[in-house]
Amino acid sequence: MDNSKILDQVGLTFDDILVLPNYTETKRQDIDLTARLTKKITLKIPILSSPMDTVTTSTMAIALGNLGGMGIIHRNFTIEKQAQEIVLVKQANVRVGAALGVGKDLEERAKALIQAETDILVLDSAHGFSKWIIEAIKYLKSTYPDIELIAGNIATAAGAKALIEAGADSLRVGMGPGSICTTRVISGMGVPQITAIIEAYSVAKQFDIPVIGDGGIKFSGDVVKAIAAGADTVMLGSLLAGADESPGEKVTLRGKHYKKYRGMGSVAAMKEGGAARYGQEYVKGKEKKLIAEGVEGLVPYSGKLEDVVNQLIGGLRTGMYYTGVKNIEELKTKTRLMKITQSSLTESHPHDILLKEDS
Repeated sequence: MDNSKILDQVGLTFDDILVLPNYTETKRQDIDLTARLTKKITLKIPILSSPMDTVTTSTMAIALGNLGGMGIIHRNFTIEKQAQEIVLVKQANVRVGAALGVGKDLEERAKALIQAETDILVLDSAHGFSKWIIEAIKYLKSTYPDIELIAGNIATAAGAKALIEAGADSLRVGMGPGSICTTRVISGMGVPQITAIIEAYSVAKQFDIPVIGDGGIKFSGDVVKAIAAGADTVMLGSLLAGADESPGEKVTLRGKHYKKYRGMGSVAAMKEGGAARYGQEYVKGKEKKLIAEGVEGLVPYSGKLEDVVNQLIGGLRTGMYYTGVKNIEELKTKTRLMKITQSSLTESHPHDILLKEDS
């Protein structure tokens, strides 16, 4: 049998690894969480909110910006409304990003967002390693040479190299790891997220280009793992979608509170503008021709964004304390990862007890 098509490398995701502990001399409160988004833009904390229509509008972007991260305004808005959202965030004196795609409105949307004074553009595609994304990067960087540009999504070293050479200032890494994403089961395509980050970082570090780990993060420990694998920042969807500041509708089910959350590849999101992100076109009345790459669902209501972020950042500080590193760059470059078994994963979580309801 010819096995030449089957890679020897095993793809790894968050539950497949742990970060090894190491000697420490640094107190938690002395750890520096400053992270690079691009060569020119740094954040006080390494957290971005995903440009999803149930995660990031101006309310989320302002709140996260005030906490030291950055919100990316989604592109299911009309051009005028998205630009207005940027203006609202800038009036609050915090930095913000805006997503745009490679559709017919690329030039008009980019112009409006830049006039609204967005700090960064996010060229947003489910498959960033494509002719259209590369051409869009070249257009945006030649037309607006001073604007910072995130491009993606990619999941391989080859994809990283192509977007960097086209002019991307930062790479968004992740194809199919999100909790509401069905791309992998629909298409049979993907790269487990830790391996995808390692692959992208192997190229990005040669050009000093930052990496964003986008998708699949369930716990604060996953933030630690993503950065240890090579990400400079992480982009979050479901973990922020339950907060007060997200635009999702709050609902009560069997006495518990939730907020609505949907993938940008869900049919509902595609009908409102998200289809182009997945290389598709929505025609009214022909919804059945859309191939969904996401689902709609509910996430537990989590209260104030500040409380959610504080828990994530507290976990990140704890992970950095255990690994003996003082800053994000050291977490990337001075740590080692260990592959673990299913038994190790079971051991890592609370086990052999009956958990209290509020644990």
